[in-house]
Amino acid sequence: MDLGGQSLLILDSCAQPFFTCRPDGKLLSSDVTHYVIPDWKVVQDYLEILEFPELKGIIFMQTACQAVQHQRGRRQYNKLRNLLKDARHDCILFANEFQQCCYLPREGGESMEKWQTRSIYNAAVWYYHHCQDRMPIVMVTEDEEAIQQYGSETEGVFVISFKNYLDNFWPDLKAAHELCDSILQSRRERENESQESHGKEYPEHLPLEVLEAGIKSGRYIQGILNVNKHRAQIEAFVRLQGASSKDSDLVSDILIHGMKARNRSIHGDVVVVELLPKNEWKGRTVALCENDCDDKASGESPSEPMPTGRVVGILQKNWRDYVVTFPSKEEVQSQGKNAQKILVTPWDYRIPKIRISTQQAETLQDFRVVVRIDSWESTSVYPNGHFVRVLGRIGDLEGEIATILVENSISVIPFSEAQMCEMPVNTPENPWKVSPEEEQKRKDLRKSHLVFSIDPKGCEDVDDTLSVRTLNNGNLELGVHIADVTHFVAPNSYIDIEARTRATTYYLADRRYDMLPSVLSADLCSLLGGVDRYAVSIMWELDKASYEIKKVWYGRTIIRSAYKLFYEAAQELLDGNLSVVDDIPEFKDLDEKSRQAKLEELVWAIGKLTDIARHVRAKRDGCGALELEGVEVRVQLDDKKNIHDLIPKQPLEVHETVAECMILANHWVAKKIWESFPHQALLRQHPPPHQEFFSELRECAKAKGFFIDTRSNKTLADSLDNAKDPHDPIVNRLLRSMATQAMSNALYFSTGSCAEEEFHHYGESYHIPVCGCNFVLVILKEFLFILIFCFLFEGLALDKYTHFTSPIRRYSDIVVHRLLMAAISKDKKMEIKGNLFSNKDLEELCRHINNRNRAAQHSQKQSTELFQCMYFKDKDPATEERCISDGVIYSIRTNGVLLFIPRFGIKGAAYLKNKDGLVISCGPDSCSEWKPGSLQRFQNKITSTTTDGESVTFHLFDHVTVRISIQASRCHSDTIRLEIISNKPYKIPNTELIHQSSPLLKSELVKEVTKSVEEAQLAQEVKVNIIQEEYQEYCQTKGTSLYTLLEEIRDLALLDVSNNYGI
Repeated sequence: MDLGGQSLLILDSCAQPFFTCRPDGKLLSSDVTHYVIPDWKVVQDYLEILEFPELKGIIFMQTACQAVQHQRGRRQYNKLRNLLKDARHDCILFANEFQQCCYLPREGGESMEKWQTRSIYNAAVWYYHHCQDRMPIVMVTEDEEAIQQYGSETEGVFVISFKNYLDNFWPDLKAAHELCDSILQSRRERENESQESHGKEYPEHLPLEVLEAGIKSGRYIQGILNVNKHRAQIEAFVRLQGASSKDSDLVSDILIHGMKARNRSIHGDVVVVELLPKNEWKGRTVALCENDCDDKASGESPSEPMPTGRVVGILQKNWRDYVVTFPSKEEVQSQGKNAQKILVTPWDYRIPKIRISTQQAETLQDFRVVVRIDSWESTSVYPNGHFVRVLGRIGDLEGEIATILVENSISVIPFSEAQMCEMPVNTPENPWKVSPEEEQKRKDLRKSHLVFSIDPKGCEDVDDTLSVRTLNNGNLELGVHIADVTHFVAPNSYIDIEARTRATTYYLADRRYDMLPSVLSADLCSLLGGVDRYAVSIMWELDKASYEIKKVWYGRTIIRSAYKLFYEAAQELLDGNLSVVDDIPEFKDLDEKSRQAKLEELVWAIGKLTDIARHVRAKRDGCGALELEGVEVRVQLDDKKNIHDLIPKQPLEVHETVAECMILANHWVAKKIWESFPHQALLRQHPPPHQEFFSELRECAKAKGFFIDTRSNKTLADSLDNAKDPHDPIVNRLLRSMATQAMSNALYFSTGSCAEEEFHHYGESYHIPVCGCNFVLVILKEFLFILIFCFLFEGLALDKYTHFTSPIRRYSDIVVHRLLMAAISKDKKMEIKGNLFSNKDLEELCRHINNRNRAAQHSQKQSTELFQCMYFKDKDPATEERCISDGVIYSIRTNGVLLFIPRFGIKGAAYLKNKDGLVISCGPDSCSEWKPGSLQRFQNKITSTTTDGESVTFHLFDHVTVRISIQASRCHSDTIRLEIISNKPYKIPNTELIHQSSPLLKSELVKEVTKSVEEAQLAQEVKVNIIQEEYQEYCQTKGTSLYTLLEEIRDLALLDVSNNYGI
C-alpha cells in the first residue's frame, strides 16, 4: 500500500530508544504535548478536520487507512495520501499490520469493525511504550464500547470521542467545532431518517460480489456516469470502461433515462449498468435546451433509440467538494416544516440538490458555500451532506474565482516552508554559481555555441533556447536547450511531491498558480541572456544541403544565452530590416566593428534556423500534418508587470520556426526514452477521432459543394485546404473549427499499457508563450481559444511524441527529463540514479496528470466566461451597439440554429421557437418578431412559417444580425444568450476586417467597468472574517487590477458558449 513514498514513517520491530530512532521520511514535531491516533471511523468521517494544520502529532494507522481505501473509495483515499505527503501537515503513517508486535489476527466471530478498533488500540499501546512511556497517546474513536473498554486500561494511552478531544484540547478552534457539529448533525439526521422511513425511493444496490460476477459474465457493464448538464434530471450516459469497452458489442454510450434509473449515482461515479430490453430503449433529445430549462419534455421528438440501461450498483463514488447556493428566504419558507433541513443547489448543473442541516441558511443565502456529500440512502430523494466553509459573495469576483477552483478540485495554497527550504538561493548577497562538480559532468557550450532565445517581449520565464552552427565537416548542428529543472527538483523531495500533485501550472483569466516556486520558474530555470544556466540539450548533426539528420546527441549542458530576442525583432532580422538592432539590448554597448560581426552571425543563425524549420515542416506535411485554426494574442505588460493591453496579431514565421524546433525535440526524446524503456516511458497519444464525429462536418461542407475526406489526417488536411469560399472566408474557418471539435483530446500514457501501433500521434498542439507571465485564457475546444499564446494546432503526423520542452510548467516534462537522463546513463553502462516509475505507477501518474490537465482547461474556460459575462452584464442589449453583431449559421437543430459571431469569436445557440411556442418571423424590414406558427427542419436549412402564411428560411452559412445578452443565474454561472433580430447580415459602421483588432474597448470603458464593480463591492461590503480569510487563500498571483484584461474584451471573448445549450 503506497501512501506517499518517502513521506511515510514505517517502523518494524525497532528496538532503538525513542530519541535515537531515525527513520527516513516525515518526522512528527518535537514540540507537541501528545500524539493523536484516530480510529478508522474517525478517519472516514472527520478527515477534513484532521486536515486542519493546527492539529499536530497525528499518527494514521495502516488499518484505518485501508478501511478508508476499501469503504470510501479512491477520492477519499487520495485525499488521505496527499495529507500524508504534504510537508505542511504534522502527520505520519504507521504500518501497524507489518509490525511484529502490533499485528493482531482477527478472532473467530469478531466483526471487521471491532477487529479494526482493537488493532488500532493495540498499536497505540505499542507506540506509547516505543516512546519509552514519555509521550502520551490519545486515541480518538466513535465506538462507545471501545471508550468504556480501553479508556482506563493503559496508563498514558487515553481513549476518548473525537468531539470530546476537540472540546478539551482545542476549545478555541472555532472552525473545527463548527465543522464537527455539521458532520454530527448530518449523521443524526441520516440515522433518524433511516429509522423513520420505510418506503424506498430507489432500489438497493447489488452486492459487490454480484456486480463483479455480472461484469465478468457480460450481464452487467461497467462505466463512468456522465450527466448531461442541459437535461440533468432526465439524461445521463455511461461511458464504457475497462473490460466492458473491449468485450462489449456496443459502439455507443449507454443512455440512463431519469433519476430512478440513475439510482443515486452522481456524475463521475464508476457505475455498473444493466441494459434494458430493446423495446424500452430511448433516444437522446436533439432540440436546443438551456441549462435552467425545466427538464420536462420540450415537445420535440428524440433521436433514434440507443442502448438504454439502469444503474444496479456503484463501484467507486467519486464525490468531491461541491460549491452550492442556499435558497432565498422565500424558498426556505416554502421548503416546509423543518427549517434546519435545507436543500441547497450545486453550482454544477449535473449534481443533484443536496440536503444539509444548518441554522445559518438565512445568513448564507447571498454566499457561495462548500458542502460535502455524506450519504445517499435508498429511502431519500436527495443525498445528505454537511456544510464545510464559505467562499465568498455571489457575483463577487474573488468568490466566483474561488468557486471555479473548488469545482475543479484545484488547490492553490502557497508553497510550504519545508518545500522552500529545498530551493537554491540566488540573492545579491549570495548569488548562485555553476558548481565545479557540474562543470566536470556537463558539456560546456558557453564559448563554443551561439545560444539565444526567441520569446515575447517582457518574457521572464524562458525555458527553451536554440542554437545552430556549421561543423568542421561542413554539416550543420541544430541545438534545442531546455532548462534543467530536474537538477533542482530531486525525486520524492517535498517540492517534487507538490509539483506532482499540482501536475501543471494553472492559468486563469487574470492570474496563474505556478507548479514550481518562482525562484525556479522565473529565475534559476529561466534561460535568461548573459547568465550561466544548467540545461538539458538535444543537438542534431544535419546534412549541409538536405538537412537530413545524420546523428543526435542528448545530454546535460551549461549554456549562456547570448541574446534574449523578442519575436518581432527576430522576424525583422529575418526579413532583412536591420534597424531593429537598436531595440536589442545586447548590441547597445558594442563598437561598430563588433556590432556588425555579431549582427551578421545572428542574422545567419535566424535565417538558417528558419530554413531548417521549413524543411522539417515540409517533411511532416508530406506525412499528413494537419493544421487547424489558431488565434494569437500578444500581451503588453506595464512597468509593474501587470497586463496593460491585449493585442491580436497574425502569427509570424519565427513562431513556426520555434514551434518546429520544439516539436522535433519532443519527437526525438520520445523515440529515445521508448527505445531505452519500452514498457515504462511516458508518451503522448492523440488517437484518431471516431468517423461518426465528422458526420456534421461532412454535411456542412456538402451544403457549400465541398467534399471532406476524413479517412486520415492527410486527406482531411487536403480537403480543408480546398474547402474555401472566395466570397466568404468564414466558411473555411468554421469547417476547420468543426474538424477541431471532432478531434479527441491528447493524453499521456505509459508505453507498457498499450501496444506500439496505438502510439501514433494523430494531432497535437504546441504552445509558444507570448507574455512574460505565460498567462493563458484558454478553451481547448475548437479554434475559439482565448489564448495569450501563439497556438499552432495540428496533426503532427509523428509515430511517437512526448512533452519535454516545458518542465517549468508541466510535471510530465519533469518525468520525461528523468527518463532521458536514465536512458543516457543506460547507454553509458552507468548506474541509473533514482527509481523510475514502474508501468503500473506511471499509468496511475498519467491518469492523474490527464485529470489535472482537464481541470486546468475547464478552469481556464470558466474564468474566461466569467470575465466576459461580467462585461456584457453591464450593457443594455436593447441600446448598446456593442451587443449587436453579425452571426453565421453553422448548424441546424429542430428548434433553432447554432451561430458563430466572428466579431467576438463566440459560438452559441439562437432559438427560432420560444418557450411560449411562438416562432420567429421576419417582416419586409427584415426585423424579427415572435408569432404563432411552426418550424420545419431540413438537412441544410430550417423554415419558420407563421399561422398567417409568412415564412422565413435560414440556411447553413447564412449571415444574420444577432443581439448578445446575459442570462443571469443566482445558483449557477451567468451565461451568454444569442438572439436573431434580423435575417440580414449586420453591417458594421466603417467596416473593418474581422481579423483586425476591433476598437470596442478603450481605457475609459475599462475604467467604467472597474468603477461600477468597485462601487458594487463597497455597497455590499460585510465584515465577515472567515470570508476575508478564504479570499487570501485564492490570491497567489494577481495584478493590481483584475479588470485590466477587459482592455480588449473582444479577445477575452474568444470562447465557445455552445456548451451552455443542449448542443
